[in-house]
Amino acid sequence: MACSPSSGHNRRLTRIVRVLVLGIPLVSGCTDLSQIPPFARVPYAPFSRAAVVAVALREWRLFGSPVNDDDHVTPDKPERAEGLWQRVGEYWFLGLNRNAPESGWTGKHDGNGNVFPPEDDGEYAWSAAFVSYVMRIAGAADAFPYAADHAFYMNAAKRMALGTDHRWLVTAERPDAYAPVPGDLICHGRGRAASLRYDNLPAAELFPAHCDIVVNTANAGVISVIGGNINDAVTMRHVPVTPDGKLARPDGVVLDQRQTWMAVLRVHEPVAGY
Repeated sequence: MACSPSSGHNRRLTRIVRVLVLGIPLVSGCTDLSQIPPFARVPYAPFSRAAVVAVALREWRLFGSPVNDDDHVTPDKPERAEGLWQRVGEYWFLGLNRNAPESGWTGKHDGNGNVFPPEDDGEYAWSAAFVSYVMRIAGAADAFPYAADHAFYMNAAKRMALGTDHRWLVTAERPDAYAPVPGDLICHGRGRAASLRYDNLPAAELFPAHCDIVVNTANAGVISVIGGNINDAVTMRHVPVTPDGKLARPDGVVLDQRQTWMAVLRVHEPVAGY
């Protein structure tokens, strides 16, 4: 039986009921991955952090190489522009598994092809789909927990750190104890989840969050990260770090439990145990 995405108005209900049971999302049995290019599905080349960085930088350049270090808001919405709304659709279609209800969305359409109003784009946030797409195209194959919610792979990474899961190439690290390297993800909670910290993972349910991909750690005092759906584009930001490379406050002081970053997801290249 063919897999078909549900309509966009079912998104909130889908997110509410998609709880974790032994780390497995409640989805249908359809596992058709025929939409994934063979080079990524097989994959043709071993997965690497360098590939993650290269793909993320490619997508950033496609969106015009925007940089946003001051959280400014721009009136235009690149995600709805010709050539780019289709690219966001590819993030949904290729990044998620075929049975995901969001796999038919684009930068301005729901799963039935209906154009949603620009002011409703928060209901179709694609930052986790972007990360999933990058990991997929970089060759992670079935070793990454692709999802429309960052919280899903954050929880999976924490289970890996606890030794209660063994399937994935990401493990969660404390932000004040591990210095991220290119290809890793840095993550924080948003909204009602802004106060969640590393010890709150894995959470019993999904929660609003955001993760960026680390692409450069060569400059003293900052790392360069790329994330999706920032100002409705693939955007670079610069994040302060301590002299030894750990995530820091804006004044350069090492993080403590009152700070914002929840976890660093360490991305492992294919080695024994991952």
